[in-house]
Amino acid sequence: MPLPLPMDDREPVRCPSGLYVVATPIGNLEDITLRAIRVLNGVDLIAAEDTRHTTRLLFHYGIRTPLISCHEHNERHRTPELIDKIRSGGSVALVSDAGTPSVSDPGYRLVSTAVESGLTVFPIPGVSAAVTGLCASGLPTDAFVFLGFTPKKKGKRMDLLASLAAEPRTLIFYESPRRVSVFLDEIRAVMGDRHAVLAREMTKIHEEFIRGTLSEILIVLADRPEVKGECTLMVDGAAASDSVPTDDLADALRDALAQPGAHLSGLSKAFAHRYQLPRKTVYEMALAIQKETGAPD
Repeated sequence: MPLPLPMDDREPVRCPSGLYVVATPIGNLEDITLRAIRVLNGVDLIAAEDTRHTTRLLFHYGIRTPLISCHEHNERHRTPELIDKIRSGGSVALVSDAGTPSVSDPGYRLVSTAVESGLTVFPIPGVSAAVTGLCASGLPTDAFVFLGFTPKKKGKRMDLLASLAAEPRTLIFYESPRRVSVFLDEIRAVMGDRHAVLAREMTKIHEEFIRGTLSEILIVLADRPEVKGECTLMVDGAAASDSVPTDDLADALRDALAQPGAHLSGLSKAFAHRYQLPRKTVYEMALAIQKETGAPD
């Protein structure tokens, strides 16, 4: 029997004991399911990434369920408390600031502990920025790799990009507006000037999709005093026929090696896959370029 919507004065129907992983809007408050509204109204407690942010959503739908914080800085010590509540027969809904909890958001520790403890975990599906961006990107959707936010340290980030250079599936990243231009340039240096789509402010008033090669997107962003809004970046996967003349390979290696934190071994492996050449051949070419340019090891 479905739970009633909380738009009237009737007492909400209490949810069975368990952990409810509830997806919430990434912008437009109308992008929430009827089931999510019912669950948020029927649980005993809502564990939110930011109680101030979630309060606005609850107020919009007239939901009065008590809130408690559960974010990356307190999830470790908050988890036992929430698990004990569920064990004693309570029901807890987990929400993040936007989208699906534990997908590049807090919640993994709580969900995994609930599963390990034999407690029931109910997924309440809804919006995910990755899928929202992908479905409108125009890039292949039959297979994709979701990477979320990449490492903050440039060396680790470049290693990750090098390992993905030969990946044929569409790549999906999250990035902050402050770093997105630098990140686009890093991808271009390692993977070449691929086609990509940058989605910004999705579902909000200023929603925007910037399509083109990485260079073309960078030109668009360079004309702006600043980039605003969280960004979802979709990058075309490597083509099976990706093969270029030696001169072009040398230029690509030169660009990649000029990036701080670039690792010769990782780049050689990635470029060997990308250009269908023996790894030793690419490594020797990269080593020669490194000595020629004085690039760091």
